[in-house]
Amino acid sequence: MSVKGETREKVRINIHEPKLYKVIMHNDDFTSMEFVVEILIDIFHKEEAEAERLMLLVDDVGRAAVGSYPYDIAVTKVQAATARARQEGFPFRMTVEEV
Repeated sequence: MSVKGETREKVRINIHEPKLYKVIMHNDDFTSMEFVVEILIDIFHKEEAEAERLMLLVDDVGRAAVGSYPYDIAVTKVQAATARARQEGFPFRMTVEEV
């Protein structure tokens, strides 16, 4: 039922998926392979076989993408991994790059 003089407004809602960002793990000569696998399992929720594969890729190539996430999640995971590395005395380094 319309009322005389009533103005109807169409509202258009555009929902966009958030941009994704790759978390890149970098190789160094000091961080243990065991620690890297532990980080991949605990923080990035990788299965052990996948964590070992990624660790070997980082060791061989020098860097590897370990996951893609919305920006806030990517940064939070990098901060958690870096904080744990510092507690263990490792110079472990990760970066975030836009996909």
